[in-house]
Amino acid sequence: MLAIVDYDMGNVRSVAKSFERVGIESVLSDQREVILAADGVVLPGVGAFGDAMEILHKKDLVKTLLEVYQRQKPLLGICLGLQLLFDYSLEKGYTEGLGLFAGGVKPIETELKVPHMGWNELEIKRSHPILRDVKEGSFAYFVHSYHVVPDAEELILATTEYDGDKVAMVAKGSVVGIQFHPEKSSLVGLQILKNFGGMVDAR
Repeated sequence: MLAIVDYDMGNVRSVAKSFERVGIESVLSDQREVILAADGVVLPGVGAFGDAMEILHKKDLVKTLLEVYQRQKPLLGICLGLQLLFDYSLEKGYTEGLGLFAGGVKPIETELKVPHMGWNELEIKRSHPILRDVKEGSFAYFVHSYHVVPDAEELILATTEYDGDKVAMVAKGSVVGIQFHPEKSSLVGLQILKNFGGMVDAR
């Protein structure tokens, strides 16, 4: 059973339906007991970093997510959920994040269109269970105006090219983050969600 953190920031139901399509049961919840009882936890999100952190604090979910991390439960951050895993964001000023990954979230600075929106290729940097059966050059669907900049390159699983390399996936220990939307990324996205289920089963 997966717990999808339901904190009023976007695409929780579409993520739940995508897990359902690959045969993985999930529950939407903002309750500490439900989240900590789950075998794996998913933190999705769409919107502003500061608003998301404010809601997580109000719902007392910051401590809950840190406890998930301390218990080494598999944790998947999606889109804004990935960004929240980092130390800070520079969106609309400086906001502290969850601090599970060292580094920050910075604006995409380019003469190309922002937000970066649409299908882009993945360049895989290292192997990981979340990437099982995902081929180099697979396309995923992105929508973002900010991108994560990890302090350590070893965190990076995959990048995508948009006026230079932008981080698409990161991982450390039991925590994985993905910048694109798996629920909008066709078979590649479904495979990644299925692989997260495999990581939970293997724990």
